[in-house]
Amino acid sequence: MSHGFRQVEMEPVYGLFHYLFASAYGMFFRGEVEGQAHLPREGGFLIAANHASFLDPPMIGAQVSRQLAFFARKTLWGNGRSDNKWLSLGGFASWWLDTVGTIPVDRDGGQDVSAIKRVLGALKTGRGLILFPEGTRTSDGQLQAPKAGVGLIACRAQVPVVPARIFGSREAMGKGQPLRLGTPVSVVFGPPILASNYDPGSSAGKERYQVASERIFEQIAALEAPTRHII
Repeated sequence: MSHGFRQVEMEPVYGLFHYLFASAYGMFFRGEVEGQAHLPREGGFLIAANHASFLDPPMIGAQVSRQLAFFARKTLWGNGRSDNKWLSLGGFASWWLDTVGTIPVDRDGGQDVSAIKRVLGALKTGRGLILFPEGTRTSDGQLQAPKAGVGLIACRAQVPVVPARIFGSREAMGKGQPLRLGTPVSVVFGPPILASNYDPGSSAGKERYQVASERIFEQIAALEAPTRHII
């Protein structure tokens, strides 16, 4: 298939939508993509990225040639209100989210043990997972303080964490804004962070997971926007 991706090695529905999103990115949002060589070729790993738009998961996922899993709040399965109309389509949305391997999480219910178990299970099978340390989309374009959730998962899984930063997605479709086709969206992946470099260990006590999240987020914030090539 085109784009240099291995959709044929993915599950059929995921591979189809990976191809569609990669094609849409190339036609309507094409920016610069750097650092794909940092993505592990095998084994479980996390991608931790900033969050500015509903476009972030598919736009980042489209640059990764391995099948990934995603987090999404439970309300997107139609069991509650969603502020995104195209994701509030009842049965189809639920089917699609389940089929592409999305893990539902209760954002308002504290530590979601079920979601954590599913994440750890996916990582043990060698799958990658995209997480957003900020927890929710930025409303002003500025990076937000990271929450402890990503640190918790990373410390329990002890897998490499690839920092990623997406640029332009807020301009393409920010919080409460319409979709703007033709807006360049760029993605930069940084070198993987090993557990020994983000996990302070049990000696950090209750702050262990927050410290890990902050260490990971420092690497995300340090990534710079790629130079736009004009042809």
